Amino acid sequence: MVYWADVMYPEPDANVAAYESVGELVPSDVDASSSALVPGTETPSEALFLAMIAAKTGGLLAAAEAAEAVPENRMLDGVSLERVPLPWGLKAKFLETYLRDVHHYLFDADFECRPGSRFHVQQEIRSRFVSALAAAPNGERHYVVSHSMGTVIAYDCLMRVPECPPVDGLITIGSPLGLDEIQDKLAPEWSRAMGYPLKLRGDWVNIFDRLDVVAGFDPFIANDFLKDGIKVVSDIAVRNDGAWRHSITKYMRQASLRKALTSMLGF
Repeated sequence: MVYWADVMYPEPDANVAAYESVGELVPSDVDASSSALVPGTETPSEALFLAMIAAKTGGLLAAAEAAEAVPENRMLDGVSLERVPLPWGLKAKFLETYLRDVHHYLFDADFECRPGSRFHVQQEIRSRFVSALAAAPNGERHYVVSHSMGTVIAYDCLMRVPECPPVDGLITIGSPLGLDEIQDKLAPEWSRAMGYPLKLRGDWVNIFDRLDVVAGFDPFIANDFLKDGIKVVSDIAVRNDGAWRHSITKYMRQASLRKALTSMLGF
């Protein structure tokens, strides 16, 4: 496991189990810290990045709310109108935290998460990821299973960090890699036609839930990370249950994910 939360947050969350419980919780139980703030920006590029993502996520969430407002007698029998099942208060907290994390990583923010602990976020997390892979025993197969922001970190290191060791397979879960704004920040190494990392020697499987508030904005990535212009990534849709569908615990219960992982491992 590559741990990086201490780069972004002042202390461990006292209620961390709430994020990954398979039981149903009230929204406040899965909320992020109220101290998380949307980052300030120093360049027009950063400001544009945040504005574009905020507009996209806000638009999708607003559309979901509109679907919720359709009356019960709408005469659409058989049509599934699902919504992101979160109240606006929770969505706002999610956006605060998500935008800050992804911004600080992609722009390598100089960030002090607590007094005396200042990091260049991207440099620090890249170093931890690469060190973890390098510490794995030689001669054995190596697979990366990544979730959420971790999928961006894994892809960035495999594609853009020269000293990163190769791996034999990659599983991305609940990934925001489908967002154009994130892909743009992975260039020039990334391009749609040659987006598959050469250091990835085996398969890449992407698992998503359409109502996952991180992956749901653009969950399909097979068409964005081609190998020599050919689709090779496997996009697999699942349906998590409950209000918080981004939970890694809920994804790990999915038979599709377990099948993909056991297939990679040769079991």
